[in-house]
Amino acid sequence: MTTSTERARTWSMIHAERATLADELGGLDDAAWAAPSLCGEWSVQDVVAHLTAGASTGRWAWLRSIAGARFDAGVHNDRRLAEHRGATPAETLARFRAVTTSTVAPSGHTAAWLGEVVVHGQDVRTPLGLPRAPSLAATTAVARFFVGRDFTVPGRSVARGLRLEATDGPFAHGDGPVVRGTTLALVMALAGRPAFCDQLTGEGLPRVRERV
Repeated sequence: MTTSTERARTWSMIHAERATLADELGGLDDAAWAAPSLCGEWSVQDVVAHLTAGASTGRWAWLRSIAGARFDAGVHNDRRLAEHRGATPAETLARFRAVTTSTVAPSGHTAAWLGEVVVHGQDVRTPLGLPRAPSLAATTAVARFFVGRDFTVPGRSVARGLRLEATDGPFAHGDGPVVRGTTLALVMALAGRPAFCDQLTGEGLPRVRERV
């Protein structure tokens, strides 16, 4: 059971990660905003609009939206993205900055929404070559959440039957063939980002590559 203290700590990390990402985005030119992210066809600007949508959509609004999309998550996401994407990168960034300290979310799974900003932050930073990484405390909390369930990402399925060990922090999980790497690389692999498998080692790595 998540305590109120744990929720408050998680929200604090979410706000810190959002604020840091917003500051980094403030230095981008229009070409960078239009660059492809690690999220399929989404550009950097699309990813930021998606983060704004997530921080602006409560449980009932989310239920109405997903029902209106006939439970097609892709349609739902695209509609909310279009709603929160500005006419210019500057407007998109301003909208994101406005929700930096929001505690609105589609559910009470605060670790999942920390995972949203951690993962999508790297979806943006990686192709742009931005060096900043989320805090170890944040990535550790996300890793622990991801291996426990298939919720926003297929983390539990990716981790099944494997021993995951972080080389830079306390995170460790499971039994079986070992997969080692930084906590962030493990998180991104659990989130289905194959590019980060190159940062992992161990006899269990081929299974991870197959699953992501």
